[in-house]
Amino acid sequence: MIVRSWLFVPGDSDRKLAKGRDNPADALILDLEDAVSDDRQEVARQMTRDFLAANPDRSRQQLWVRVNPLDSPLALPDLAAVMPGAPDGIVLPKARSAADVATLDNFLSALEAREGIALGATRILSIATETAASLLTFHTYLDGTHPRLSAMTWGAEDLAAALGASDNRNPDTGAYDDPFLYAKSMCLATARALDVQPVGVVYVDYRNLDGLAADCLRDRRAGFVGKIAIHPAQSEVINAAFTPSDDEIAHARRVVRVFEDNPGLGTVGIDGKMYDMPHLKQARNLLALAEQIAARG
Repeated sequence: MIVRSWLFVPGDSDRKLAKGRDNPADALILDLEDAVSDDRQEVARQMTRDFLAANPDRSRQQLWVRVNPLDSPLALPDLAAVMPGAPDGIVLPKARSAADVATLDNFLSALEAREGIALGATRILSIATETAASLLTFHTYLDGTHPRLSAMTWGAEDLAAALGASDNRNPDTGAYDDPFLYAKSMCLATARALDVQPVGVVYVDYRNLDGLAADCLRDRRAGFVGKIAIHPAQSEVINAAFTPSDDEIAHARRVVRVFEDNPGLGTVGIDGKMYDMPHLKQARNLLALAEQIAARG
């Protein structure tokens, strides 16, 4: 199921967790990593597990958990603590390569068996570009042996720190500098090669909703589907940006219909413009996305 908006919620705040359930975000990411101080790890794990257990109905809003990085001694205790609540998925931060996805897969299989959860039910969202090494390992994902992997995103803020950069944007244009554009492009291409959901990076200026909307549209035009939110007010903007409009749906249906009415033609004309097989594929993809969103109710 396509997720348009993924909202981070601190795992150690009962108030923010409760408010998250009323937020329009398609998925909450219950955060045990950056949002939680070291002295509150146990508190956050217990709150997160209790919240998952208290909210078994995920038909409108999925519940995911971001654990600590796998090379941290906190990661396995995070997983062991939250899996009794059967999260919809685990967000894997600072992934260095597909080997980290494979390790997480093994941990999840063992914990699913322990908790009586169907094997493979817990999915993975990989934050694939938060380390310097990760920029050199996208090819490791392409063996296609990671069925739990359902989405990939990239991380511009942690990557800047990993690269020793003072900023990730060009001060003159405001656009991402080259290493970060590379990370974005490789994340998108790898996700599409694997047929998993490519998810746009956070927009940190959370008060600038117009800027967020423009950033969402840039992501959508590039091929991303959905975006991570760091503030509750961002979810509605993200949902709107990644929901096909009535006009887009009508046009896509017309493209499909014209090709179906003219079998055997590789190119057709519509309103003075030529359309070929890539346009037909794009139209069908948009209609499939619209159907999935409508099915959420």
